[in-house]
Amino acid sequence: MGYVTTADGTDIFYKDWGPKDAQPVVFHHGWPLSSDDWDAQMLFFLANGYRVVAHDRRGHGRSSQVSEGHDMDHYAADAFAVAEALDLRNAVHIGHSTGGGEVARYVAQHGIPAGRVAKAVLVSAVPPLMVKTAANPEGTPIEVFDGFRAALAANRAQFFRDVPAGPFYGFNREGATVYEGVIQNWWRQGMTGGAKAHLDGIKAFSETDQSGDLRAMTVPTLVLHGEDDQIVPIADSALKSVELLPQGTLKTYPGYPHGMLTVHADVLNADLLAFVQS
Repeated sequence: MGYVTTADGTDIFYKDWGPKDAQPVVFHHGWPLSSDDWDAQMLFFLANGYRVVAHDRRGHGRSSQVSEGHDMDHYAADAFAVAEALDLRNAVHIGHSTGGGEVARYVAQHGIPAGRVAKAVLVSAVPPLMVKTAANPEGTPIEVFDGFRAALAANRAQFFRDVPAGPFYGFNREGATVYEGVIQNWWRQGMTGGAKAHLDGIKAFSETDQSGDLRAMTVPTLVLHGEDDQIVPIADSALKSVELLPQGTLKTYPGYPHGMLTVHADVLNADLLAFVQS
C-alpha cells in the first residue's frame, strides 16, 4: 500500500497485492466509496494468482480531499498515474458504477493509447449517460440527482445510511436478507471521503456522456448488470453500452441489485475470473 502523487499534487492511495510479475487486475470503485469495496474480489483474485490493484479516487477514502478535479477526466488521469507508477501492463480493468465510467474513460483515453490494457469489465456501470436530455429521453430526470445533492448537503451521514439500507443492495425488497455489517461498511467508506468530492461526483457520474469512450474501447469488454438495479437502471446503461462497444459482451442477472458484487460475490467472482482467463 502507498500513495502516488499526480501532476496537480493530489495524493492517490492505492493497494498493490500479489506477485509483481503476475497479470494485474485493477479495480475501480463506485461513488462514494473506496477501494475497500473490492475486498471480496481482491482476495479472490489474489488467491487465484493475480496481482490485484485498487486505488481510492481523489476525494474518496484515504486519497487527498482536494477541492477540484472531481470529474471523469481527472478520475481517469489519476488512475493512469497509478498504472504508470506501478508499471501495470496487460491489465484487466474492472469498474463498478461510477468506477465503470472511470474505466471507460481510462481505457479509451489512456490505457489503449499507452498499450497498458488487455480487457475491461463494466459492472452496474453508469455509461453511456444517466441523466435525461433531449438526446437521451429515456434517462433519469435531473431532479433525481438534484435530490441526491440536497440530501447530501443537508445530512450526509443519514443519506449515506439510507442508500445502502434501501435500494443499493436491494435490502428494501420484500424477503431480502439484510446484512447490517454491509450497511455499516458502506457508511464507513462514504464518511471517510470528503463531502465536496461526493457532491461534485454526482454531476460526474450522472451528466458525463461517455458514448465516445465506449466506441473507443476496442479491447474485449464484459458488461455485467443486475436486472433489479434501482440505482443505475439496466435499460439506461448496460443495454445501451453493449451496443456501442466494439467487442462488448453482456451478461445480466435476474433479481440482482446494484451492489451485487458484495451480496452475490460468489457468482460475480466466478464470472469475472472466467472472463479474465478467456
